Amino acid sequence: MAKTGTTTQGLRAAIERSGYYPALVAEAVEAAVGGEPIASYLVHQETTFDANEVRRHVTVLVLTANRFIVSHTDEQAADSSSPTPYATTSTESVKLGRISSVVMSRVVANPEAYTPGTLPREVVLTIGWGAVSRLDLEPAACGDPNCDADHGYTGSSTADDLSLRVSEAGDGPDTVRQTLVFAQALSEATAAAR
Repeated sequence: MAKTGTTTQGLRAAIERSGYYPALVAEAVEAAVGGEPIASYLVHQETTFDANEVRRHVTVLVLTANRFIVSHTDEQAADSSSPTPYATTSTESVKLGRISSVVMSRVVANPEAYTPGTLPREVVLTIGWGAVSRLDLEPAACGDPNCDADHGYTGSSTADDLSLRVSEAGDGPDTVRQTLVFAQALSEATAAAR
C-alpha cells in the first residue's frame, strides 16, 4: 500500500494506515524531517516471503524544499542475537543537489494500443545519490580473435541507492499513480536544485 501527499498530518495518517509499526515509523520519519514543510511523500509497504517466513518492510520517501529523506523499517524474527522479534528503522537525509538520477521505468501492457494517461501496470522508481554503486565488470578484449594478451577489464558503474517496485496487480492502481506523482515531484525538485 502506498500513499502520497504534501502535509505532515497526511504523512502521519498514511503511515498509520499502512499499519506497520506506525508509532516507530512515524517517530523516525518525523525526527528526520524536523520542522521542514513537506513537498511530497510516498509510503510503500511490501510483504516478502523468505523461505518459510513472511517479512514485512515499509519504505517512506519524503521530499522537502531542500532534502530527500528515505526511511526503511524491516522486521526480523527472533534469532541468536535477540530472543524476541525486533524491527530495524533507518533514515537517510540527502540534499537535493546530491541526487544524480531519478529513473522511472514503466511496464505497459499492449503498447500498440497505448493512449496517453493510461497507467502502467508496473513502475520501478530508482533513485541514485552516490551512496551505493554497483560495478559490473567483464574481461576486456580486442578485435583480434588470435590475441591472447591481457586487456584488463571493462565495465560500468551504476548508482543504485534505492529501487522501489510498485505494480497494479500487487499494490493497486492508486499506488502506481501515487508513485508516478512522487517521482515527478522529486525529478522536478532535483532539476531545480542544480
